[in-house]
Amino acid sequence: MRPGPLNLITDIAGLRVGNASDDRIKTGTTVLTADGPLTASVAVMGGAPGTRETDLLAPDKSVSEVHALVLSGGSAFGLAAAQGVMDALHRAGKGVAIGPARVPIVPAAIIFDLLNGGAKDWGLNPYPALGATALKTAAAQFDLGSVGAGTGALSAMHKGGLGSASVVLDDGITVGALVVANPLGSVTTPSGCHFWAAPFEMDDEFGGLGPDPARGFHKLPPSRKAQAMATQAGNTTIAIVATDAALTKAQCHRMAVAAHDGMARAIVPAHTPMDGDLVFAAATGGRPLEAPDLQMAWIGHAASLCLCRAIARAVWEATPAPGDLLPTLREDLDHA
Repeated sequence: MRPGPLNLITDIAGLRVGNASDDRIKTGTTVLTADGPLTASVAVMGGAPGTRETDLLAPDKSVSEVHALVLSGGSAFGLAAAQGVMDALHRAGKGVAIGPARVPIVPAAIIFDLLNGGAKDWGLNPYPALGATALKTAAAQFDLGSVGAGTGALSAMHKGGLGSASVVLDDGITVGALVVANPLGSVTTPSGCHFWAAPFEMDDEFGGLGPDPARGFHKLPPSRKAQAMATQAGNTTIAIVATDAALTKAQCHRMAVAAHDGMARAIVPAHTPMDGDLVFAAATGGRPLEAPDLQMAWIGHAASLCLCRAIARAVWEATPAPGDLLPTLREDLDHA
């Protein structure tokens, strides 16, 4: 098992990711799309999700393909980003054919970033335009950190952000993750100098800081985020895990469930009543499974590893901006 060439979800052939940001509002949108339709499902384990079209992704529902997945800031306002993506796909002639009509299927999930220091005094909802721009810029190479839906993300102790990671399994299957880390919990250990995800790091991808040398249980420090926002509400980590394996919707659902283990490894606490923690899973279908049960076990494991690493990368790659409520981890380390 090794990272893919880019160590991004786009190491899966045919996938593209686009970001659009508004630095004044401190928000943005991230879109994953593909050369062709994707088989997809979802698993929601947080108590406060904000979603669009997720019911369609249940294995027993009739729609078998999606055309893009949207991760966005903006709380409920941000769900409108999917409309901008849907409209652009419709103009391009993409969608499920229903007689002469074509209907693009664009599931979406949002984080809460309305109290992060940005100017939220917009008149016209900015998210449809952000969604359309993110789709237009979608490519194999894309930035991480304080971009796209991660622009205004915050963790308990540091700025959050957009992260990604990939692995290639021994049988050649590629698995990747894309995440917006905006949790109630902390991505760093109580010392503030090490990632919970450190045991799973590959090639110093999030700084090579290593595991925290402190042993045993240590109480978490008070949340800087909660203090800055004057509330424990307003969180959520949303993610996409994907593979080039040929999976059914039910198998995609199982991959999404397994991927949540990576969220719990990287964030403490995770899946709280104040987080809308959610994982989409998508498959391009390029590689048939020869031993489905065994390969699905490894695909789920790989998805959890990729998501764990992507969350740490999101925080590691965050950059400072005027008006930030919290420092980046690198700023803290520079002053340590």
